[in-house]
Amino acid sequence: MSMRRRRFVCFLAISIALVASYHHLLAPTPSASRYHALFLSLGSNDTAAAHLRALTLRPHVAGTEANAVAAEYVRAVLSSFSFPTRVTPYSVLLSYPVHRSLSLALPGRAAAFNFALVQETYRGDPYAEAAAEVIPTYFAYSASGSVAAEVVYANYGNTKDYKYLASRGVDVAGKVALVRYGNLHCEDMVRNAQAAGAAAAIVYTDAKDYGGAGAKGEKRKWFPDARWLPPTGVQVGTLYYGNGDPTTPLWPSCAAGEDCERLSKEDLEGSAAMPGIPALPVSARDGETILKAMGGDVAPPEWQGGEGAPVYRLGPGPAVLNLTYIGNETLATIENVFAVIEGKEEPDRYVIIGNHRDAWTFGAVDPNSGTAAMLEIAERLSKLEKKGWRPRRTIIVCSWDAEEFALIGSTEWVEDNMDMLASRAIAYLNVDISVFGPGGFSPRATPQLDQLIKEASKMVQDPDDPSQTLYDTMIRHHPPIARVAGAGTDFAAFLQYIGVPSIDMSYGIMASVWGLIALRLADDEILPFNYVSYASELEKCIKVVEGGCPGCPVSFTPLHKSINQLGKAANKIHEEKMMLQAENWSLKTREYTVKVRDINDRLMMAERAFINREGLDGRPWYKHMIYASSDQDDWGTKAFPGIVSAIDKANKLNTAESWQHLQHEIYRAARAVYKASAVLDGRLT
Repeated sequence: MSMRRRRFVCFLAISIALVASYHHLLAPTPSASRYHALFLSLGSNDTAAAHLRALTLRPHVAGTEANAVAAEYVRAVLSSFSFPTRVTPYSVLLSYPVHRSLSLALPGRAAAFNFALVQETYRGDPYAEAAAEVIPTYFAYSASGSVAAEVVYANYGNTKDYKYLASRGVDVAGKVALVRYGNLHCEDMVRNAQAAGAAAAIVYTDAKDYGGAGAKGEKRKWFPDARWLPPTGVQVGTLYYGNGDPTTPLWPSCAAGEDCERLSKEDLEGSAAMPGIPALPVSARDGETILKAMGGDVAPPEWQGGEGAPVYRLGPGPAVLNLTYIGNETLATIENVFAVIEGKEEPDRYVIIGNHRDAWTFGAVDPNSGTAAMLEIAERLSKLEKKGWRPRRTIIVCSWDAEEFALIGSTEWVEDNMDMLASRAIAYLNVDISVFGPGGFSPRATPQLDQLIKEASKMVQDPDDPSQTLYDTMIRHHPPIARVAGAGTDFAAFLQYIGVPSIDMSYGIMASVWGLIALRLADDEILPFNYVSYASELEKCIKVVEGGCPGCPVSFTPLHKSINQLGKAANKIHEEKMMLQAENWSLKTREYTVKVRDINDRLMMAERAFINREGLDGRPWYKHMIYASSDQDDWGTKAFPGIVSAIDKANKLNTAESWQHLQHEIYRAARAVYKASAVLDGRLT
């Protein structure tokens, strides 16, 4: 064990033996529900607003001085609540722009048009001076290089769009692909462009999707008069096709000055995780300028823009784009900030709440509205402590760094502490955005947490309609609770890498429902997990997956049988919980505490059984056999991702080997479900 990890273990002060934890269980405790109700009454919008303002005074990209200041602010606030705090640094590979240029040339015109590539501030902007600190718009980890070529318009840049271009005889090879943000993450757009043979990619934000384009005749409005992106606004992002520090895939990084294994620059340049072509994000205005200069066939109606947009054409040319991008990939220090509220009865069980702190610009919505809510939760918990509350289990508050680059801070910490977390973590609760305008309460979770989310949301008023609860708002959505999967934010390492049940939420007054869920997980004597809903969810999912492969020469019977077994095991442990709670235990004897611990361990460890050490085919970091991102969309959610990917390949290849591989993936998923059933059942075979 490294000295840094040993210090962190000591810092948590959780070296208590299991026997000792049973002894603590015998001590009577006040009613937790009284403290939970008190927690809901302690909220203050003024406090959250003050935190949000302090955190967003300056742009704070990971690795910069401004983000170090933000880290110290979070640490100081958490420390002021008398919680033990710690900053854990890592030296990781980050990416910044050195030079960008883009020009448009047309036949017959002597001079090319040079794009400014600048996001304009609005008149009277009180943050105009601070906005000058914003890093120029770019894609992190983009390949450096110069390209001069004709343009091809590829709609949203998914594989179907490139197939359509090929069917129309439009050759993308050697061209600049122009794509618009929509239903894919930018890394997938650039990967698809590269796979189609493009020499470079330009990604723009279409006014139809992001610019507030309204009905015919309506005048467009954008920030600060509306929530829509201004004409010169640009959406930036990362192109690294992986999670964590690119130089330490599948193992943890280390702090500056410490020695750890790293990939070389040559290894990285040859890695499939790094983009092989230069790419730039541009604004709606710049994208429209390029589209106006294009020729070729008219694009289909669903590829067109909104009201007032020019006619979109496929190309190629006659417009020629000259793009140059030079980036600087460098090792920089990032800082994760932690506070620990040690549990009284079960200090060796962790309920973890987290939010990332770094932002591409000011981060007023994503992520620092979530940071402000998390700090408010910490303050409320501090007030509860002063009134005599102590959590049954340990609560860890985490402020992650470098999420925007590749979920780096959370991934490195999970990789660094994976063995301890795998044996002790109850759940991970994430919030990036706690306020963003209309849209309603939007939770995503692993299914065993559905019932807890519903119960907690019934306790919190809807801030937009006090006559209703968040539950009333949530059930109007379809589905009311989506599945948490993919690599959208910091839950990924917890769920995808080590199998910790996870929640990701967004909405206003998020502190109340977020904190209440954390309190229930920390204080309920028996963990509020319900795997009956998990089994029901998997039954629905496999019907959808199987329906996408009609007539396939494989059998889904092994998976159906495993899900049926999971349902039986889930019902069994649910009945055990009910019987234990119904029995009259006037004294909490050792027999009782052993039974509680046994049920809780089985509930906690069942999700781990869905983890496969080898990971998904071609994506070894993703080890969860039930939920993961699509291999076509790193943000998309897929149930049984290995099977879905194998179906896609088999349908394309239609070879005996491809169908055999699909059958193998079905068996792999079935084995994972059987393992989870065995854990819930609590018996050896």
